[in-house]
Amino acid sequence: MAENLLRVPLHDRHVALGGRMVPFAGYEMPVQFSGIKDEHLAVRAGAGIFDVSHMGEVEVRGQDAIAAVDALVTNDVRGLVDGQALYTTMCAPDGGIIDDLIVYRLAHDHVFICVNAANRHKDVAFMKEHLPAMDAVLEDTSDIYIQLAIQGPEAEALLSPLNSDAELSELAFFRCQWMEVAGVRALVARTGYTGEDGFELYIPQGGEAIFDMLVERYVPERLALCGLGARDTLRLEARLPLYGQELSTEVNPFEAGLGWVVKLNTGHDFVGKDALIAAKEAGVTRRLRGVRLQGRGVLRPGYPIFVNDTQVGQLTSGGFAPTLDASIGLGYIDIEHADVSAAEVEIRGRRLPVALTKKPFYSRPR
Repeated sequence: MAENLLRVPLHDRHVALGGRMVPFAGYEMPVQFSGIKDEHLAVRAGAGIFDVSHMGEVEVRGQDAIAAVDALVTNDVRGLVDGQALYTTMCAPDGGIIDDLIVYRLAHDHVFICVNAANRHKDVAFMKEHLPAMDAVLEDTSDIYIQLAIQGPEAEALLSPLNSDAELSELAFFRCQWMEVAGVRALVARTGYTGEDGFELYIPQGGEAIFDMLVERYVPERLALCGLGARDTLRLEARLPLYGQELSTEVNPFEAGLGWVVKLNTGHDFVGKDALIAAKEAGVTRRLRGVRLQGRGVLRPGYPIFVNDTQVGQLTSGGFAPTLDASIGLGYIDIEHADVSAAEVEIRGRRLPVALTKKPFYSRPR
């Protein structure tokens, strides 16, 4: 392992619990414990716990905090109420995606933002450069927080006995609240990146105690230790885009199927708005589609997509989907072929048939 990799606060616990550590976004992170397939299926059927402390946190405080963040992102932060979260993109002046973010409105003068680990320093520099001259102060607080994700249909049942001052059942999807969990104060959000119900905990102090209690009480019978490998297969089944694969500065939100997070009629400006208005008027030249292999084999990022012997695109993600028992992927396809229902993907010199879809491969039961 490279000596310059960073370590999360729970690193030694992961090693002791059998986690296989790999480099990821500048950190040593557990990619798996019992196995990616086992962890994936455990989350779909019950619950799993992920350490995602490598993710970045940025806080904006001041009387103009809401308006200041609104000037940075494409979605409408002013439309939030205290304790509400939203998913958004943050775009460059040319409309390319700098990052995708979760923005939490904690109070009228306090906005909390979760950014991708690999983009942390780039995001903070961009935010500081474009932050309007308002009563708003931006701080990178990534080193303060341990972030845990407890995901799966049993997540609420497992966390509720540890929560002493609020009803988790009353915390709606994409809402957040400061709560006591295992005697530790944490920002608890009903959000996640797996396609399941679940919670993300941002813990400024004492996160180790929450992790230890969850492991002691529930692992392995009711809670699976999960690594980033299962997180990737879970998000792929739910068709959640990943920065660095589906999203980049070379892609605008409309191409990525994220036009719903671009609010052009809210009456305020944000970085990239003019370029996104022009992009919407011009129309996209490619579109992100889901790909399901018809037969044996495993799809991988970079594999070319063909329609009638013409390469029309390329996979950005690919892998085996344990819930579906099939290989799936995502890829951009030229707009003139973006509505076809079938194509071929070339795997090691062989072209194999795939079905194309616009919908998630998996949606949790409601």
